[in-house]
Amino acid sequence: MPLDPRRPTGPEPTTELVVLAGLTPDGTEQIAQLMLAEPGTVVVHHDLRHLGDGRVFRRIRDATSDTATEVELAHGCLSCTLRDDLLPRVVELTGQARRVVVHLDPVLEPEQVCFALAHLLLGDEPAATTVTDVVDLLGVITVIDVATWFDDATGEETVAERGLVELFDDERTIAQLATAQVEFADLIVRCGTAPARELARTNAVLARLSPTAGQVRLADAALDPAVLSLAVVAPEARRGRPDGVHAPLLRGAPPLDSDCGVSLFAFSDRRPFHPQRLHDAVDLLLDGVVRSRGRVWLATRPAEVLWLESAGGGLRLGRAGHWLADAGEEAWEHATPERAAMASLGWDEHYGDRSQDITVLTYAADHAEMSAALHAALLTDDELAAGERAWAQLPDPFGSWQEHGTGDADGCRHERDDQAGAAGRARAEAGAREPTGAGVAGPAPPEAAR
Repeated sequence: MPLDPRRPTGPEPTTELVVLAGLTPDGTEQIAQLMLAEPGTVVVHHDLRHLGDGRVFRRIRDATSDTATEVELAHGCLSCTLRDDLLPRVVELTGQARRVVVHLDPVLEPEQVCFALAHLLLGDEPAATTVTDVVDLLGVITVIDVATWFDDATGEETVAERGLVELFDDERTIAQLATAQVEFADLIVRCGTAPARELARTNAVLARLSPTAGQVRLADAALDPAVLSLAVVAPEARRGRPDGVHAPLLRGAPPLDSDCGVSLFAFSDRRPFHPQRLHDAVDLLLDGVVRSRGRVWLATRPAEVLWLESAGGGLRLGRAGHWLADAGEEAWEHATPERAAMASLGWDEHYGDRSQDITVLTYAADHAEMSAALHAALLTDDELAAGERAWAQLPDPFGSWQEHGTGDADGCRHERDDQAGAAGRARAEAGAREPTGAGVAGPAPPEAAR
């Protein structure tokens, strides 16, 4: 079996780590309590309810103690505060606890936190380590309320409108948060109930959005807490590992048929998008859509891989590296073997490895209309023939991310080099796309459309 480039060799960690997420505070708290019943478990939680007053409280509890400590908000930045306090705290618990549960505030996305656990360095190089160097990250448990989750995942309500903790410049919708938490889960714990038809539709969405995640009812987990150990998961389970930007867009084996009106749509093409026409077409990636995600390239910036994500009424488009086409030998040397192989297999004499690849999970959308609109947004034959100099002059309404795309959701700007260092950066480039959203690592591209 090939070694995972994201994980160093060495002695196996003795402390297990589980990330617990969800929009349902009562549900996640019940799971935390069930996990605390297992001897040797410690739950770490950062309470963000008083963030508006500049206060964050860290709570650490085990079977016999429960301690809350106010944590200084580092220069007003939540990401810095969590990174500087959460990551060292987990490392300190190594060897003392058999299992550490990082219980996230409802406003946080687990992919961001897992990226930080795996790639942000602690200490000084060359002895610096990441959290996952010293603990065994088992994966992510996400708790959902089946009575409300589908409406949350398809609505337009923002995080601020819901009354959750409002991070600086955070324009995410509840749908973006709900889908991100489920999409990254290794185990989905279901609480609440819903009418049979609504429940069937929710089940159809979950099967396609997170096909490798196991599912269990909260009542069943209460009867058998061992299911929360993540000892039995699908072979393709994420185990807390963010995908690379060039990884397959469909993880596992999601159903490809339609169920309760829920189905998957895939769009692929080699031509570049006309930026303005793509911008005009993005509403079709929002209406009747649960989730869209994929790689795109714009005629105005042929070197850049752009990552597109939408959920409910919110959409993001941000930079995600560079295509290997026209890149030097160094870019090929730094590419993972998987990426280099895929680029070579799909190489086009005109476009190299550049391509449009988007998957869309829909519940009430016309796939033919969506396909026609996206094809119409591609460059025409005449526009292609005009060449890259002419493409560079095309109107580009997506250009604003160059000014704002590297800022944290809570307003503090970081360069990835400063966060991860050379070793962490190498591991990240070897395996993981730096995720968008709100969490510990922090960069959140602005929304291109709402």
